[in-house]
Amino acid sequence: MRTRCFTLGLMGLFGALCATAAQADGGVITLDLNDQRDRQVVVDREPGQYLGHPTTVLLEDGRTILCVYPKGHGRGAIVYKRSTDGGLTWSDRLPTPASWATSQEVPTIHRVVDPQGKKRLILWSGLYPARMAVSEDDGRTWSELKPAGDWGGIVVMGFVEPLRTGKGHYLAMFHDDGRFFTKDGERTSVYTLYKTLSRDGGLTWSYPKAVYRSSEVHLCEPGCVRSPHGKRMAVLLRENLRRRHSHVMFSDDEGQTWSEPRELPLSLTGDRHTGRYAPDGRLLISFRCISPRHRAAERPFEGDWVAWVGTWDDIVQGREGQYLVRLKDNTKGYDTSYPGVEVLPDGTFVITTYGHWEKGQSPYILSVRLKLEELDAMAERAGGSRASAAASH
Repeated sequence: MRTRCFTLGLMGLFGALCATAAQADGGVITLDLNDQRDRQVVVDREPGQYLGHPTTVLLEDGRTILCVYPKGHGRGAIVYKRSTDGGLTWSDRLPTPASWATSQEVPTIHRVVDPQGKKRLILWSGLYPARMAVSEDDGRTWSELKPAGDWGGIVVMGFVEPLRTGKGHYLAMFHDDGRFFTKDGERTSVYTLYKTLSRDGGLTWSYPKAVYRSSEVHLCEPGCVRSPHGKRMAVLLRENLRRRHSHVMFSDDEGQTWSEPRELPLSLTGDRHTGRYAPDGRLLISFRCISPRHRAAERPFEGDWVAWVGTWDDIVQGREGQYLVRLKDNTKGYDTSYPGVEVLPDGTFVITTYGHWEKGQSPYILSVRLKLEELDAMAERAGGSRASAAASH
């Protein structure tokens, strides 16, 4: 393996960059953006207050981004902010309904459209019971959190994916370990991955059904990516026992059935995968870099906020991909990186998460901006293998 460090000025962005190109065929190239401060935008920070676990949604105007996150580690009052310029600047904290202060879990926000074409936003808050709030005016006003049914779970919902089975049809997934699916649940050694469906544009949801159960691997925090042609779904999964790599499973029938989960390459192993396509067809998937215990020493960005760049075919074929990019160094263990990933019309990725960005300080919310063409140029300058122009479909 060869490593070159250099100072790069690219499109007005300056900072020290180290890029490592693996010698082995198919090896992933590592790039480090940690010190490129001009890419970084502080979304929110409060001295002495833990701010964590954000999710985002980009509205159809291509510039309005909404962001929600808790005041606390995975639980606490929900904070809500808006950017109207593609994430360059952010509003003050916006008013929220009183019930949002009672959230017990990571909030997630999603765009949905009903069979009549009515656009809404929904916000989930998990544990028991899973609760949901609704906005019918692009987030200017919101309902209170209300139970979605007599069930609950952990990190509800990691994704809400529109289905091709009909207008207003959606699939969502979450997991539970027995504690929160029912009112009086107890922890078990089995992790269950659940799916739930909506046929009215996200207003109501079916009683969840188990997709996969295991005590040998604890698969959780599902993140969904579709194939470029849209006919196949992949769900990437955290492995919480830290014995194996992250996993992936596929569906060719709009989530009715799923393949047996299998391990992903080490380069895609981590927590809370969130992905989007670039204009050229490549995928960027952001996540927390965390490995099986016996492999942690092999990874240069262990415990940090990273992004993987590759193709759909890389996932299907189990290849390492093109790049593994450190977006920011996390200074405290693995406490970072439940990311929101959005792509602006010009191909700019706006990737947002929390982390301990300054040693000894409380975590706060940060976004990083990049284009894949910039990563290509960095890899070329670092002596890495030549970047592919587009993904295979």
